[in-house]
Parts: sequence; structure tokens; C-alpha cells
Amino acid sequence: MLIVGIAGGTGSGKTTVVKKIVNNLPNESIVLLPQDSYYKDNGNLPIEERLEINFDHPNAVEFELLIEHIKQLKKGQNIQQPIYSYLSCTRASETIPIIPKEVIIVEGILVLTNEELRNLFDIKVFVHADADDRLNRVIQRDIIERGRSVHKVLERYEKTVKPMHLQFIEPSMRYADIIVPQGGNNLVAIDILTHFIINKLKQ
Repeated sequence: MLIVGIAGGTGSGKTTVVKKIVNNLPNESIVLLPQDSYYKDNGNLPIEERLEINFDHPNAVEFELLIEHIKQLKKGQNIQQPIYSYLSCTRASETIPIIPKEVIIVEGILVLTNEELRNLFDIKVFVHADADDRLNRVIQRDIIERGRSVHKVLERYEKTVKPMHLQFIEPSMRYADIIVPQGGNNLVAIDILTHFIINKLKQ
């Protein structure tokens, strides 16, 4: 089993990189564990407080559960992956059944910030993109997928996204084995990474 951790700033193109890697590998060989599924359930908070949650801080993630799930998959055990909603900031009662496969890809902005999680990765990847490009993607995504206004998106970017990126996410790049500049547009880097994974599997 090969465990790949893919980190990078909000809007850096991580999801695009992951999709392109997955498309180049046999579907039956890959499990994807998004960090987004492991945000803590905030159903106990009033809706006003939920809207102010800092999703870019490590404390927002239930790393313990994510780590436990990876360990269970390594042992050949099935897991129940949570389903998280950004709209309600809560977990659904339903879960997604996941079975162990040859490659586990763990993707999220903070996955290289946690030492115990980091130590489970066989390959650590950081997807890097310019701040302007990331902001542009964040605006488009948050308006379309998360129902936020432009004002709210920009306010959140200045208040939490940018400072958390500088404090936690960008410094975690030093732990990466592979850095992918220009996000999902860097087809050469993605191709190299994909072949690296394939070669590791053959070994």
C-alpha cells in the first residue's frame, strides 16, 4: 500500500492535481481521503458562530479520526468516511464506505501540518500557486459551491485564509518530497508524479 499526502493553499489547484493523477491510474487501485471530510462537526454551535469558523486552522480538523482511518486501511480494514457540509458546518448522519486499495491519496490544505499524519505518508506533495491565482479560484468556488457573497469571501480571505496560509500552510511546504508549481496547470510535474507512483507500485 502506498500513501500519498497532497497539500497546498486554498485554491492552489490540489483537487485538479489529484483528479489528473487519479485519471492516469486504474480506478480500482485508488482510495481518496479528502481532509474536507474530516472537519469537526459543529452542529452544537449556533448558526452565527458556524459562519465564523476558521477552516484554515489545524484545530478545525479531526486529525485523530483521519489518522485512525488510515491505520485501519493499512491493516486491511474497511472504514466509514464522514460526509461534511460547508453549508451547515455539520457532518451528515450517512457515511461513505471505503475499502483498502493499493494507493491512498490524502488531500487537503493542512495535511502536512500534522506530524503524526505526515509520518504515515510514503510521498509528500505540496501544490504551489501564486496568491493572486489562489484568491481568484477561492472567489469563484465559494460563491458557486458555498453560497457566499463576494464581500464575505474577500472578508474571510483577509481575516483567516491569508494569515493561516502564512502561519501554517506555506511553512508545511518544507516537508514535501515533491513541489508542484502552477497547480493543476503543470502537466509535466503531474506526469512525473503519476509515473513515480506507478513505479513505486511496481516495486
